[in-house]
Amino acid sequence: MGKATGFMEFTREKGKERSPLTRTNDWNEYSAPLADDALRRQGARCMDCGTPFCHMGMELQGTTTGCPIHNLIPEWNDLVYRGQWKEALERLLKTNNFPEFTGRVCPAPCEGSCTLAISDPAVSIKNIERTIIDKGFENGWIKPRIPAKRTGKKIAIIGSGPAGLASADQLNQAGHSVTVYERSDRPGGLLMYGIPNMKLGKDVVERRIKLLTQEGIDFVTNTDVGKDITADELKNKYDAVILCTGAQKQRDLAIEGREANGIHFAMDYLTISTKSFLDSNFQDGNYIDTKDKDVIVIGGGDTGADCVATALRQKCRSVVQFGKHPQLPAARTSDNMWPAYPNIFTLDYAYEEAQMQFGKDPRQYSIQTKKIVKDKSGNVKELHTIQMKKLKDGNGRYYFEEVPGTEKVWPAQYVFIAIGFEGTEQPLLKQFGVHSANNKVKAAYGKFTTNVDGVFAAGDARRGQSLIVWAINEGREVAREVDAFLMGSSVLPSSVHQ
Repeated sequence: MGKATGFMEFTREKGKERSPLTRTNDWNEYSAPLADDALRRQGARCMDCGTPFCHMGMELQGTTTGCPIHNLIPEWNDLVYRGQWKEALERLLKTNNFPEFTGRVCPAPCEGSCTLAISDPAVSIKNIERTIIDKGFENGWIKPRIPAKRTGKKIAIIGSGPAGLASADQLNQAGHSVTVYERSDRPGGLLMYGIPNMKLGKDVVERRIKLLTQEGIDFVTNTDVGKDITADELKNKYDAVILCTGAQKQRDLAIEGREANGIHFAMDYLTISTKSFLDSNFQDGNYIDTKDKDVIVIGGGDTGADCVATALRQKCRSVVQFGKHPQLPAARTSDNMWPAYPNIFTLDYAYEEAQMQFGKDPRQYSIQTKKIVKDKSGNVKELHTIQMKKLKDGNGRYYFEEVPGTEKVWPAQYVFIAIGFEGTEQPLLKQFGVHSANNKVKAAYGKFTTNVDGVFAAGDARRGQSLIVWAINEGREVAREVDAFLMGSSVLPSSVHQ
Protein backbone atom coordinates (compact mmCIF):
# COMPACT_ATOMS: atom_id res chain seq x y z
CA MET A 1 0.00 0.00 0.00
CA GLY A 2 0.98 3.66 -0.19
CA LYS A 3 -0.12 6.26 2.32
CA ALA A 4 -2.85 5.03 4.67
CA THR A 5 -5.09 7.99 3.89
CA GLY A 6 -3.74 8.71 0.41
CA PHE A 7 -6.84 7.47 -1.41
CA MET A 8 -8.86 10.12 0.44
CA GLU A 9 -6.33 12.93 -0.06
CA PHE A 10 -5.32 12.56 -3.71
CA THR A 11 -7.27 12.20 -6.94
CA ARG A 12 -6.27 10.18 -9.97
CA GLU A 13 -4.07 12.06 -12.42
CA LYS A 14 -3.99 11.04 -16.05
CA GLY A 15 -0.67 10.46 -17.76
CA LYS A 16 0.60 13.22 -19.99
CA GLU A 17 -0.42 13.16 -23.63
CA ARG A 18 0.67 15.40 -26.46
CA SER A 19 -2.04 17.50 -28.11
CA PRO A 20 -4.13 15.38 -30.51
CA LEU A 21 -3.76 17.97 -33.27
CA THR A 22 0.02 18.12 -32.84
CA ARG A 23 0.84 14.45 -32.50
CA THR A 24 -0.90 13.43 -35.74
CA ASN A 25 1.87 15.29 -37.58
CA ASP A 26 4.46 12.71 -36.54
CA TRP A 27 4.83 9.04 -35.57
CA ASN A 28 6.32 9.52 -32.11
CA GLU A 29 4.72 8.10 -28.97
CA TYR A 30 1.66 10.11 -28.04
CA SER A 31 1.89 9.51 -24.29
CA ALA A 32 4.48 10.35 -21.65
CA PRO A 33 4.78 9.57 -17.94
CA LEU A 34 3.76 11.88 -15.13
CA ALA A 35 6.37 13.81 -13.16
CA ASP A 36 7.92 12.07 -10.16
CA ASP A 37 5.99 14.04 -7.55
CA ALA A 38 2.70 13.26 -9.30
CA LEU A 39 3.58 9.58 -9.47
CA ARG A 40 4.42 9.52 -5.78
CA ARG A 41 0.94 10.91 -5.12
CA GLN A 42 -0.52 8.21 -7.32
CA GLY A 43 1.44 5.55 -5.46
CA ALA A 44 0.10 7.03 -2.23
CA ARG A 45 -3.47 6.28 -3.41
CA CYS A 46 -2.86 2.51 -3.21
CA MET A 47 -5.07 1.31 -0.37
CA ASP A 48 -4.43 -1.11 2.48
CA CYS A 49 -7.16 -3.23 0.93
CA GLY A 50 -6.24 -6.56 2.54
CA THR A 51 -6.85 -8.61 -0.58
CA PRO A 52 -5.20 -6.98 -3.62
CA PHE A 53 -7.64 -7.87 -6.40
CA CYS A 54 -5.26 -6.19 -8.86
CA HIS A 55 -3.17 -9.39 -8.56
CA MET A 56 -5.88 -11.89 -9.39
CA GLY A 57 -5.28 -12.48 -13.11
CA MET A 58 -8.28 -14.56 -14.16
CA GLU A 59 -11.08 -14.68 -16.70
CA LEU A 60 -14.35 -13.22 -15.43
CA GLN A 61 -17.42 -12.57 -17.59
CA GLY A 62 -15.38 -13.40 -20.66
CA THR A 63 -12.67 -10.79 -20.05
CA THR A 64 -9.45 -10.60 -18.07
CA THR A 65 -9.69 -9.34 -14.50
CA GLY A 66 -6.55 -8.39 -12.61
CA CYS A 67 -2.97 -8.95 -13.71
CA PRO A 68 -2.26 -12.34 -15.37
CA ILE A 69 1.43 -12.15 -14.45
CA HIS A 70 0.48 -11.34 -10.85
CA ASN A 71 2.58 -8.21 -10.57
CA LEU A 72 3.30 -7.23 -6.96
CA ILE A 73 1.46 -3.98 -7.51
CA PRO A 74 0.87 -2.74 -3.94
CA GLU A 75 4.52 -3.37 -3.11
CA TRP A 76 5.96 -1.26 -5.89
CA ASN A 77 3.25 1.37 -5.48
CA ASP A 78 4.39 1.76 -1.88
CA LEU A 79 8.05 1.95 -2.90
CA VAL A 80 7.28 4.64 -5.49
CA TYR A 81 5.35 6.61 -2.85
CA ARG A 82 8.48 6.45 -0.68
CA GLY A 83 10.73 7.48 -3.56
CA GLN A 84 12.54 4.10 -3.65
CA TRP A 85 12.53 3.67 -7.41
CA LYS A 86 15.34 1.13 -7.68
CA GLU A 87 13.70 -1.13 -5.11
CA ALA A 88 10.40 -0.72 -6.97
CA LEU A 89 12.14 -1.88 -10.16
CA GLU A 90 13.43 -5.00 -8.39
CA ARG A 91 9.91 -5.93 -7.30
CA LEU A 92 8.48 -5.25 -10.76
CA LEU A 93 11.05 -7.43 -12.53
CA LYS A 94 10.26 -10.39 -10.28
CA THR A 95 7.07 -10.98 -12.25
CA ASN A 96 7.27 -8.99 -15.48
CA ASN A 97 9.98 -9.52 -18.08
CA PHE A 98 8.95 -6.51 -20.17
CA PRO A 99 7.26 -3.71 -18.18
CA GLU A 100 8.20 -1.23 -20.91
CA PHE A 101 5.73 -3.03 -23.21
CA THR A 102 2.88 -3.61 -20.76
CA GLY A 103 3.28 -0.10 -19.34
CA ARG A 104 2.54 1.27 -22.81
CA VAL A 105 0.07 -1.05 -24.53
CA CYS A 106 -1.62 -3.24 -21.92
CA PRO A 107 -5.32 -2.31 -21.36
CA ALA A 108 -4.60 -2.50 -17.62
CA PRO A 109 -7.09 -5.08 -16.31
CA CYS A 110 -5.31 -4.53 -12.97
CA GLU A 111 -6.88 -1.07 -12.77
CA GLY A 112 -10.34 -2.47 -13.49
CA SER A 113 -10.08 -4.71 -10.42
CA CYS A 114 -8.36 -2.14 -8.18
CA THR A 115 -10.29 -2.03 -4.87
CA LEU A 116 -10.33 1.77 -5.00
CA ALA A 117 -12.24 1.50 -8.30
CA ILE A 118 -15.35 0.29 -6.45
CA SER A 119 -16.19 3.91 -5.69
CA ASP A 120 -13.40 6.10 -7.13
CA PRO A 121 -11.05 6.17 -10.13
CA ALA A 122 -8.46 3.40 -9.88
CA VAL A 123 -4.81 3.83 -8.92
CA SER A 124 -2.71 4.83 -11.98
CA ILE A 125 -0.97 1.46 -12.02
CA LYS A 126 -0.03 1.38 -15.71
CA ASN A 127 1.61 4.81 -15.65
CA ILE A 128 3.58 3.96 -12.52
CA GLU A 129 4.74 0.67 -14.07
CA ARG A 130 5.99 2.37 -17.22
CA THR A 131 7.92 4.99 -15.28
CA ILE A 132 9.60 2.43 -13.03
CA ILE A 133 11.08 0.52 -15.98
CA ASP A 134 11.96 3.65 -17.96
CA LYS A 135 13.86 4.96 -14.94
CA GLY A 136 15.64 1.63 -14.74
CA PHE A 137 17.00 2.08 -18.25
CA GLU A 138 17.69 5.81 -17.88
CA ASN A 139 19.68 5.35 -14.67
CA GLY A 140 21.67 2.35 -15.87
CA TRP A 141 20.12 0.01 -13.32
CA ILE A 142 19.28 -2.51 -16.03
CA LYS A 143 22.38 -4.32 -17.16
CA PRO A 144 22.88 -7.54 -19.15
CA ARG A 145 22.51 -10.60 -16.91
CA ILE A 146 24.93 -13.17 -18.28
CA PRO A 147 24.21 -16.69 -16.94
CA ALA A 148 27.15 -18.01 -14.93
CA LYS A 149 26.75 -21.56 -16.24
CA ARG A 150 25.37 -23.16 -19.37
CA THR A 151 23.50 -26.48 -19.24
CA GLY A 152 24.41 -27.60 -22.74
CA LYS A 153 20.73 -27.86 -23.64
CA LYS A 154 19.51 -26.11 -26.80
CA ILE A 155 16.04 -24.72 -27.37
CA ALA A 156 14.41 -23.29 -30.50
CA ILE A 157 11.59 -20.81 -30.15
CA ILE A 158 9.50 -20.01 -33.21
CA GLY A 159 8.13 -16.49 -33.05
CA SER A 160 9.55 -13.41 -31.34
CA GLY A 161 6.40 -11.81 -29.98
CA PRO A 162 5.90 -11.33 -26.23
CA ALA A 163 5.34 -15.05 -25.53
CA GLY A 164 8.45 -16.06 -27.47
CA LEU A 165 10.58 -13.33 -25.91
CA ALA A 166 9.40 -14.11 -22.37
CA SER A 167 10.12 -17.83 -22.72
CA ALA A 168 13.50 -17.05 -24.30
CA ASP A 169 14.42 -14.69 -21.45
CA GLN A 170 13.47 -17.19 -18.76
CA LEU A 171 15.18 -20.18 -20.38
CA ASN A 172 18.33 -18.21 -21.10
CA GLN A 173 18.55 -17.20 -17.44
CA ALA A 174 18.19 -20.88 -16.52
CA GLY A 175 21.41 -21.47 -18.47
CA HIS A 176 20.05 -23.02 -21.64
CA SER A 177 21.13 -21.94 -25.12
CA VAL A 178 18.17 -20.30 -26.85
CA THR A 179 17.64 -19.49 -30.52
CA VAL A 180 14.59 -17.47 -31.57
CA TYR A 181 13.40 -17.80 -35.16
CA GLU A 182 11.46 -14.93 -36.73
CA ARG A 183 10.22 -14.82 -40.32
CA SER A 184 10.18 -11.00 -40.45
CA ASP A 185 13.32 -8.95 -40.93
CA ARG A 186 13.22 -7.62 -37.35
CA PRO A 187 12.53 -9.44 -34.08
CA GLY A 188 9.57 -8.46 -31.94
CA GLY A 189 6.57 -9.99 -33.69
CA LEU A 190 3.44 -7.90 -33.16
CA LEU A 191 5.40 -5.65 -30.80
CA MET A 192 7.48 -4.58 -33.76
CA TYR A 193 5.03 -4.57 -36.66
CA GLY A 194 1.51 -4.99 -35.28
CA ILE A 195 1.46 -2.06 -32.86
CA PRO A 196 2.08 1.37 -34.42
CA ASN A 197 5.05 3.46 -33.36
CA MET A 198 2.86 6.13 -31.71
CA LYS A 199 1.70 3.54 -29.17
CA LEU A 200 4.95 1.63 -28.75
CA GLY A 201 8.14 3.23 -30.01
CA LYS A 202 10.27 0.73 -31.90
CA ASP A 203 13.37 2.04 -30.16
CA VAL A 204 11.82 0.60 -26.99
CA VAL A 205 11.45 -2.82 -28.64
CA GLU A 206 14.93 -2.68 -30.16
CA ARG A 207 16.43 -1.73 -26.78
CA ARG A 208 15.01 -4.89 -25.24
CA ILE A 209 16.09 -7.10 -28.16
CA LYS A 210 19.61 -5.70 -27.85
CA LEU A 211 19.66 -6.51 -24.13
CA LEU A 212 18.44 -10.08 -24.72
CA THR A 213 21.11 -10.52 -27.39
CA GLN A 214 23.80 -9.27 -24.99
CA GLU A 215 22.56 -11.83 -22.49
CA GLY A 216 23.19 -14.65 -24.95
CA ILE A 217 19.98 -15.21 -26.91
CA ASP A 218 20.39 -15.74 -30.66
CA PHE A 219 17.85 -14.20 -33.02
CA VAL A 220 17.53 -15.62 -36.52
CA THR A 221 15.41 -13.32 -38.71
CA ASN A 222 14.11 -13.60 -42.28
CA THR A 223 13.59 -17.30 -41.60
CA ASP A 224 10.19 -18.84 -42.20
CA VAL A 225 10.19 -22.11 -40.30
CA GLY A 226 8.59 -24.77 -42.45
CA LYS A 227 10.04 -23.26 -45.61
CA ASP A 228 13.57 -21.97 -44.97
CA ILE A 229 14.18 -24.62 -42.33
CA THR A 230 12.04 -27.70 -41.78
CA ALA A 231 10.38 -28.91 -38.62
CA ASP A 232 12.46 -32.10 -38.70
CA GLU A 233 15.68 -30.11 -38.90
CA LEU A 234 14.71 -28.14 -35.80
CA LYS A 235 13.65 -31.23 -33.86
CA ASN A 236 16.94 -32.93 -34.71
CA LYS A 237 19.07 -29.89 -33.87
CA TYR A 238 17.42 -28.81 -30.61
CA ASP A 239 16.46 -30.52 -27.37
CA ALA A 240 13.09 -28.74 -27.30
CA VAL A 241 11.01 -26.53 -29.56
CA ILE A 242 8.41 -23.95 -28.48
CA LEU A 243 5.76 -22.73 -30.91
CA CYS A 244 5.01 -19.06 -30.20
CA THR A 245 3.79 -18.16 -33.66
CA GLY A 246 0.79 -16.13 -32.52
CA ALA A 247 -2.74 -16.12 -33.91
CA GLN A 248 -2.01 -14.37 -37.18
CA LYS A 249 -4.72 -15.86 -39.39
CA GLN A 250 -6.94 -12.83 -39.92
CA ARG A 251 -10.71 -13.25 -40.05
CA ASP A 252 -12.06 -12.28 -43.46
CA LEU A 253 -15.30 -10.60 -44.45
CA ALA A 254 -17.53 -12.75 -46.67
CA ILE A 255 -19.49 -10.11 -48.49
CA GLU A 256 -20.44 -9.00 -51.98
CA GLY A 257 -17.67 -6.87 -53.49
CA ARG A 258 -14.92 -8.15 -51.17
CA GLU A 259 -12.63 -8.64 -54.19
CA ALA A 260 -12.51 -4.90 -54.99
CA ASN A 261 -9.13 -3.17 -55.03
CA GLY A 262 -8.42 -1.07 -51.97
CA ILE A 263 -9.66 -3.61 -49.42
CA HIS A 264 -6.98 -4.87 -47.05
CA PHE A 265 -6.62 -6.70 -43.77
CA ALA A 266 -5.95 -4.25 -40.95
CA MET A 267 -2.80 -6.01 -39.78
CA ASP A 268 -1.33 -5.92 -43.29
CA TYR A 269 -1.94 -2.18 -43.42
CA LEU A 270 -0.30 -1.62 -40.03
CA THR A 271 2.63 -3.95 -40.73
CA ILE A 272 3.74 -2.45 -44.03
CA SER A 273 3.22 1.06 -42.68
CA THR A 274 5.56 0.41 -39.76
CA LYS A 275 8.10 -1.37 -41.98
CA SER A 276 8.21 1.51 -44.45
CA PHE A 277 8.55 3.96 -41.55
CA LEU A 278 11.46 2.03 -40.05
CA ASP A 279 13.17 1.31 -43.37
CA SER A 280 13.01 4.76 -44.94
CA ASN A 281 10.66 7.11 -43.09
CA PHE A 282 8.15 6.32 -45.88
CA GLN A 283 10.53 7.42 -48.64
CA ASP A 284 10.48 3.96 -50.27
CA GLY A 285 6.74 4.22 -51.02
CA ASN A 286 6.18 0.63 -49.92
CA TYR A 287 3.02 1.25 -47.95
CA ILE A 288 -0.70 1.88 -48.38
CA ASP A 289 -1.11 5.65 -48.56
CA THR A 290 -4.55 6.97 -47.54
CA LYS A 291 -3.74 10.64 -48.09
CA ASP A 292 -6.83 12.56 -49.27
CA LYS A 293 -8.85 9.31 -49.29
CA ASP A 294 -12.07 8.26 -47.54
CA VAL A 295 -11.19 5.41 -45.19
CA ILE A 296 -13.53 2.92 -43.54
CA VAL A 297 -12.36 0.50 -40.88
CA ILE A 298 -14.62 -2.50 -40.29
CA GLY A 299 -14.26 -3.80 -36.73
CA GLY A 300 -14.53 -2.00 -33.43
CA GLY A 301 -11.43 -3.19 -31.55
CA ASP A 302 -7.95 -1.89 -30.77
CA THR A 303 -6.49 -2.97 -34.13
CA GLY A 304 -9.19 -0.94 -35.85
CA ALA A 305 -8.38 2.05 -33.64
CA ASP A 306 -4.73 1.78 -34.68
CA CYS A 307 -5.84 1.87 -38.32
CA VAL A 308 -7.77 5.06 -37.59
CA ALA A 309 -4.71 6.66 -36.00
CA THR A 310 -2.47 5.57 -38.88
CA ALA A 311 -4.84 6.98 -41.52
CA LEU A 312 -5.03 10.27 -39.62
CA ARG A 313 -1.24 10.57 -39.71
CA GLN A 314 -1.32 9.90 -43.43
CA LYS A 315 -3.77 12.84 -43.76
CA CYS A 316 -6.80 10.93 -44.97
CA ARG A 317 -9.81 12.94 -46.10
CA SER A 318 -12.17 11.13 -43.74
CA VAL A 319 -12.16 8.04 -41.52
CA VAL A 320 -15.02 6.02 -40.04
CA GLN A 321 -14.89 2.87 -37.92
CA PHE A 322 -17.78 0.40 -38.02
CA GLY A 323 -18.67 -1.72 -34.99
CA LYS A 324 -21.51 -4.23 -34.70
CA HIS A 325 -22.19 -3.64 -31.01
CA PRO A 326 -24.06 -0.71 -29.41
CA GLN A 327 -22.13 2.11 -27.75
CA LEU A 328 -20.95 1.12 -24.29
CA PRO A 329 -22.52 2.82 -21.25
CA ALA A 330 -20.78 5.66 -19.40
CA ALA A 331 -20.73 3.69 -16.14
CA ARG A 332 -20.78 0.04 -15.09
CA THR A 333 -24.11 -1.75 -15.48
CA SER A 334 -25.61 -4.19 -12.98
CA ASP A 335 -24.27 -7.16 -14.95
CA ASN A 336 -20.73 -5.71 -15.12
CA MET A 337 -19.89 -5.07 -11.49
CA TRP A 338 -16.45 -4.77 -9.94
CA PRO A 339 -14.00 -6.56 -10.04
CA ALA A 340 -14.84 -7.56 -13.63
CA TYR A 341 -13.18 -5.48 -16.33
CA PRO A 342 -15.25 -2.29 -16.78
CA ASN A 343 -17.05 -2.42 -20.12
CA ILE A 344 -17.64 1.31 -20.30
CA PHE A 345 -17.34 4.00 -22.95
CA THR A 346 -13.87 5.50 -23.31
CA LEU A 347 -12.22 7.83 -25.80
CA ASP A 348 -9.10 6.01 -27.00
CA TYR A 349 -6.16 7.99 -28.38
CA ALA A 350 -7.19 7.46 -32.01
CA TYR A 351 -10.78 8.57 -31.43
CA GLU A 352 -9.67 11.66 -29.56
CA GLU A 353 -7.46 12.55 -32.50
CA ALA A 354 -10.24 12.02 -35.03
CA GLN A 355 -12.67 14.02 -32.95
CA MET A 356 -10.26 16.93 -32.77
CA GLN A 357 -9.55 16.80 -36.50
CA PHE A 358 -13.04 16.15 -37.89
CA GLY A 359 -15.24 17.33 -35.04
CA LYS A 360 -16.77 13.96 -34.23
CA ASP A 361 -16.00 10.49 -32.92
CA PRO A 362 -15.24 8.25 -35.94
CA ARG A 363 -17.07 5.24 -34.48
CA GLN A 364 -20.39 4.06 -35.86
CA TYR A 365 -22.23 1.59 -33.65
CA SER A 366 -24.68 -1.26 -34.31
CA ILE A 367 -23.91 -1.15 -38.01
CA GLN A 368 -23.53 -3.94 -40.55
CA THR A 369 -21.97 -3.73 -44.00
CA LYS A 370 -24.32 -5.28 -46.55
CA LYS A 371 -22.18 -4.96 -49.67
CA ILE A 372 -19.16 -3.26 -51.21
CA VAL A 373 -19.54 -1.48 -54.53
CA LYS A 374 -16.61 -0.97 -56.90
CA ASP A 375 -16.13 1.40 -59.80
CA LYS A 376 -15.48 0.48 -63.44
CA SER A 377 -11.78 0.01 -62.73
CA GLY A 378 -12.46 -2.49 -59.97
CA ASN A 379 -11.59 -0.11 -57.15
CA VAL A 380 -13.75 0.16 -54.06
CA LYS A 381 -16.15 3.10 -54.39
CA GLU A 382 -18.67 2.81 -51.56
CA LEU A 383 -20.08 0.66 -48.78
CA HIS A 384 -23.77 -0.01 -48.20
CA THR A 385 -24.81 -0.50 -44.56
CA ILE A 386 -27.83 -0.98 -42.33
CA GLN A 387 -28.30 -0.37 -38.61
CA MET A 388 -28.73 -3.35 -36.31
CA LYS A 389 -30.64 -3.83 -33.07
CA LYS A 390 -29.16 -6.04 -30.33
CA LEU A 391 -31.86 -8.18 -28.72
CA LYS A 392 -32.04 -10.96 -26.16
CA ASP A 393 -34.06 -14.14 -26.66
CA GLY A 394 -35.97 -16.13 -24.06
CA ASN A 395 -32.85 -18.07 -23.11
CA GLY A 396 -30.82 -14.93 -22.44
CA ARG A 397 -28.81 -15.21 -25.66
CA TYR A 398 -28.15 -12.08 -27.69
CA TYR A 399 -28.89 -11.78 -31.38
CA PHE A 400 -28.98 -8.97 -33.95
CA GLU A 401 -31.84 -7.81 -36.11
CA GLU A 402 -31.80 -5.32 -38.99
CA VAL A 403 -33.63 -2.02 -38.57
CA PRO A 404 -35.65 -1.30 -41.74
CA GLY A 405 -35.23 2.13 -43.25
CA THR A 406 -31.70 2.69 -41.89
CA GLU A 407 -29.82 1.86 -45.08
CA LYS A 408 -26.92 4.19 -45.87
CA VAL A 409 -24.20 4.57 -48.51
CA TRP A 410 -20.66 5.53 -47.44
CA PRO A 411 -17.94 6.72 -49.86
CA ALA A 412 -14.64 4.86 -49.50
CA GLN A 413 -11.43 4.39 -51.45
CA TYR A 414 -9.82 2.23 -48.78
CA VAL A 415 -11.39 -0.35 -46.48
CA PHE A 416 -9.50 -2.10 -43.69
CA ILE A 417 -10.89 -5.31 -42.20
CA ALA A 418 -10.25 -5.54 -38.45
CA ILE A 419 -12.72 -8.16 -37.26
CA GLY A 420 -10.26 -10.29 -35.33
CA PHE A 421 -8.20 -13.41 -35.87
CA GLU A 422 -9.25 -17.00 -36.47
CA GLY A 423 -6.18 -18.58 -34.92
CA THR A 424 -2.72 -19.71 -35.87
CA GLU A 425 -1.63 -20.60 -39.38
CA GLN A 426 -1.95 -24.33 -40.05
CA PRO A 427 0.86 -25.33 -42.49
CA LEU A 428 3.59 -25.09 -39.83
CA LEU A 429 1.55 -27.09 -37.33
CA LYS A 430 0.99 -29.83 -39.90
CA GLN A 431 4.70 -30.02 -40.64
CA PHE A 432 5.46 -30.48 -36.95
CA GLY A 433 2.61 -32.97 -36.71
CA VAL A 434 1.03 -31.23 -33.72
CA HIS A 435 -2.70 -31.47 -33.17
CA SER A 436 -4.90 -28.40 -33.30
CA ALA A 437 -8.49 -27.51 -32.51
CA ASN A 438 -10.37 -24.38 -33.60
CA ASN A 439 -7.17 -23.20 -35.33
CA LYS A 440 -5.25 -23.30 -32.05
CA VAL A 441 -2.50 -25.67 -30.96
CA LYS A 442 -3.80 -28.34 -28.61
CA ALA A 443 -1.67 -27.94 -25.49
CA ALA A 444 -3.11 -27.73 -21.99
CA TYR A 445 -2.44 -24.59 -19.96
CA GLY A 446 0.03 -25.38 -17.21
CA LYS A 447 1.68 -28.12 -19.25
CA PHE A 448 1.97 -26.55 -22.72
CA THR A 449 2.96 -29.93 -24.19
CA THR A 450 1.75 -30.90 -27.63
CA ASN A 451 1.21 -34.45 -28.85
CA VAL A 452 4.80 -34.39 -30.23
CA ASP A 453 7.50 -35.14 -27.67
CA GLY A 454 9.72 -32.13 -27.02
CA VAL A 455 7.44 -29.69 -28.85
CA PHE A 456 5.59 -27.13 -26.73
CA ALA A 457 3.23 -24.24 -27.51
CA ALA A 458 2.39 -20.98 -25.74
CA GLY A 459 0.81 -17.58 -26.24
CA ASP A 460 -1.78 -16.74 -28.87
CA ALA A 461 -0.88 -19.84 -30.89
CA ARG A 462 -2.24 -21.91 -28.00
CA ARG A 463 -4.93 -19.70 -26.45
CA GLY A 464 -6.05 -17.58 -29.42
CA GLN A 465 -5.89 -13.81 -29.75
CA SER A 466 -5.36 -12.32 -26.30
CA LEU A 467 -3.55 -9.69 -24.24
CA ILE A 468 0.19 -9.06 -24.06
CA VAL A 469 0.15 -9.90 -20.34
CA TRP A 470 -1.30 -13.34 -21.08
CA ALA A 471 1.44 -13.85 -23.68
CA ILE A 472 4.09 -13.01 -21.08
CA ASN A 473 2.36 -15.27 -18.55
CA GLU A 474 2.38 -18.17 -20.99
CA GLY A 475 5.96 -17.48 -22.06
CA ARG A 476 7.09 -17.67 -18.43
CA GLU A 477 5.02 -20.76 -17.70
CA VAL A 478 6.09 -22.72 -20.79
CA ALA A 479 9.72 -21.90 -19.95
CA ARG A 480 9.28 -23.52 -16.55
CA GLU A 481 7.78 -26.64 -18.14
CA VAL A 482 10.55 -26.88 -20.76
CA ASP A 483 13.18 -26.42 -18.07
CA ALA A 484 11.63 -29.27 -16.07
CA PHE A 485 11.39 -31.42 -19.22
CA LEU A 486 15.10 -30.96 -19.92
CA MET A 487 16.48 -31.04 -16.38
CA GLY A 488 14.01 -33.13 -14.38
CA SER A 489 12.96 -30.16 -12.26
CA SER A 490 12.86 -26.40 -12.77
CA VAL A 491 14.70 -23.52 -11.13
CA LEU A 492 12.33 -21.00 -12.72
CA PRO A 493 9.49 -19.29 -10.81
CA SER A 494 5.86 -19.94 -11.61
CA SER A 495 3.47 -17.08 -12.29
CA VAL A 496 0.69 -19.30 -10.99
CA HIS A 497 2.27 -19.79 -7.59
CA GLN A 498 3.92 -16.48 -6.81
